[in-house]
Amino acid sequence: MDLFPDGAHVWLRSRAHGTYLYANEDRVGVSLSPRRASMNAAWRVHRVMDEETHTGYLLLHGTAYGRYLALSDSPAPRGHRAVQDDYSHRRMPVHWRAIRMWDNDDVLVRHESKRSLRANGKYRPWNTVVTVDATDSMRSSMMRWVVEAIPPRPAPPDLPAPTPGPRIQHSLFRWRAKPTEDFGIRYTRADDDGNIEELNPLNWANFTFYSRSVFNLRTMVAFLENDTNVYNFTLCFRGGLYGRLTPLVVDLPMDQGQFMDIVVLTTGSPAAQALVYPNVDEPEKDI
Repeated sequence: MDLFPDGAHVWLRSRAHGTYLYANEDRVGVSLSPRRASMNAAWRVHRVMDEETHTGYLLLHGTAYGRYLALSDSPAPRGHRAVQDDYSHRRMPVHWRAIRMWDNDDVLVRHESKRSLRANGKYRPWNTVVTVDATDSMRSSMMRWVVEAIPPRPAPPDLPAPTPGPRIQHSLFRWRAKPTEDFGIRYTRADDDGNIEELNPLNWANFTFYSRSVFNLRTMVAFLENDTNVYNFTLCFRGGLYGRLTPLVVDLPMDQGQFMDIVVLTTGSPAAQALVYPNVDEPEKDI
């Protein structure tokens, strides 16, 4: 059976540590974490075919922030760091292939550069950084990953409740909210089938958002769309021009310095109903 069917949600568990491939809250880094019951540990499979070489590739985008597992330019002791990146060009450092081991169902996640995804921390347990190893030691348990299927949820999860930000004293008897983070949001409204007019810049609106709350972000979008019913809107991350839509159900990442593309779907539309949400609270099951 295919270990990574297109559109499926999976966990990748390190054979060496028993911890999971995790999309860090900064929307950039990738690490190991024991937190399996988290959207940050869930990845969705995106299969592509290179039209020039007729080679099929495996892509993985995180269900928390919609960005793709990628090879970075940042050097690491054994190669380069694994990161979250946008899928903005046809040939990007997001192309992988899964190689099944001969002695069990473990997989080697091989980058197109012939380097392999590697867990760290064998001798330094505090080192949870995931790298892409320049060597090719297929026998190393540090580069072996167990694929665990994540079943879909029967319905979308509730959004996290809005959290009040810190307050500062404005006068003797008045307080006002103090923005601690600001996010550049670029958003557009899709039609009922999920289509957007990509090339028309007038279809995209920009605004600065002063909160990590996804609940408040949906409220802001409803305000900008002149609609009093916030439940009419389903927000999705798009991880780059060629990235697939990822339902936005967690609060925004920390320390975000770039614009985030948000595609707004009408709740109940065919496009919104076609979205799949991983049930990360379910027990693991090998594919």
